[in-house]
Amino acid sequence: MDFPQYMGMGGQGADLSETQLADNSETVHISSLALLKMLKHGRAGVPMEVMGLMLGEFIDDYTVRVVDVFAMPQSGTGVSVEAIDEAYQAAMMEMLKQTGRAESVVGWYHSHPGFGCWLSSVDIGTQQAFERLNSRAVAVVIDPIQSVRGKVVIDAFRLIDSSSAMSGVEPRQSTSNIGQLHKPSIQALIHGLN
Repeated sequence: MDFPQYMGMGGQGADLSETQLADNSETVHISSLALLKMLKHGRAGVPMEVMGLMLGEFIDDYTVRVVDVFAMPQSGTGVSVEAIDEAYQAAMMEMLKQTGRAESVVGWYHSHPGFGCWLSSVDIGTQQAFERLNSRAVAVVIDPIQSVRGKVVIDAFRLIDSSSAMSGVEPRQSTSNIGQLHKPSIQALIHGLN
């Protein structure tokens, strides 16, 4: 599943009819495996929110590839979720290294069961913590209740500096080179491992 993430004033009530914004969207590629695991985890947690880490790689300045996810122990309510065990995160990453997996943490996901995709103030705090570790970290929100009949309700977010958004300046100057994206093999497609 691919979807763009738009930076700038879009979605903040700006009148875009008179403003020409540069195309600086990012694409987040989410593998079928990662998407199914997020949906299954989200549905298992209803009515509470759940969260987990996303593993993958940053292909280039405009492309993020998520290949797998793993659930995190947390304390959640119907409207917020907070990670409570950083030691668990570190231990899981160490175990992944021992298995020879080359992926790194590219962000986190969490569910909003029945109330759509957006970042609450608690979510923004969590995303700020992730962005302190890696400025390109992505927050994905999935709604397992509204995701029905083949339509997945999902969105990706990254925080932007409000001062640069107000000035209309885009700090990134490079373009995407999607050619670096590794295409799945026939064997991987046959076994549903894309």
